[in-house]
Amino acid sequence: MKGRVHGVGFRWSCRAQAEKLGVAGWVRNLPDGTVEVAVEGDDHAVQQLVAWSHRGPLHALVTDVDEHPEPVQGDATFVIR
Repeated sequence: MKGRVHGVGFRWSCRAQAEKLGVAGWVRNLPDGTVEVAVEGDDHAVQQLVAWSHRGPLHALVTDVDEHPEPVQGDATFVIR
């Protein structure tokens, strides 16, 4: 995700949404100011988290989301890295 995604609780909110939806994976800040998310689980739940990531938490201003499929890693939980 690009935009105002640091200092707004994006990672914590993303984890809460992922737990609510029952999906696994991770979220992390990158040095270039973007946030990276990897998510796996039920297709509908994954799409719900992707849709959420386009808006983020209350004070975020997401300007771009780059989506691309990745191989399933078999994660059991959703963590902040």
